[in-house]
Amino acid sequence: MKTSRRALLVVDMIRDFVDHGAPLEVPETRKIIPFIKKRIQDFRNHGLPVIFVCDSHEPGDPEMSVFPPHALRGTSGAQVVEELAPAPGDIVVLKRTFSGFVGTSLEEILRKEKVEEIEVVGCVTNICVFFTSADALMRGFKVIIPQEGVAALSVEEGQVALQQLHRLFGAKII
Repeated sequence: MKTSRRALLVVDMIRDFVDHGAPLEVPETRKIIPFIKKRIQDFRNHGLPVIFVCDSHEPGDPEMSVFPPHALRGTSGAQVVEELAPAPGDIVVLKRTFSGFVGTSLEEILRKEKVEEIEVVGCVTNICVFFTSADALMRGFKVIIPQEGVAALSVEEGQVALQQLHRLFGAKII
């Protein structure tokens, strides 16, 4: 890994996106679990922060007028899938909108950890991964997104999101 301080952001790898038949199932998420699991272990082995950024909604959240109820706080659907479960020392940030920075302490955590570079994995590439990554870049963090670590509802939507993150904001897509 590089000498700059890096953190891994695992975005929305929760049951309501990953499980078969879940309210907002993204089937491709199941294919990226092995890659994400390896990245989590790599970061832990190097003593680098692993941060889970997870949807956690109240019933009246604005998102509920666009999408069916999902990731309701305190439900099993809002929990990180078992294969990627946070370990002691990992950080969990609960969010109520598409970006992990809006209304959360994520930026404060990253600054406290002296993070300069963020690797972002998870779902959905063109929604929460996109907005979290764009916000990180606008806050001065370097962002790396491994293509095999993100999932979208369609290949086309995912590719457009990654292209936009690279072209507009300078994210490094690997």
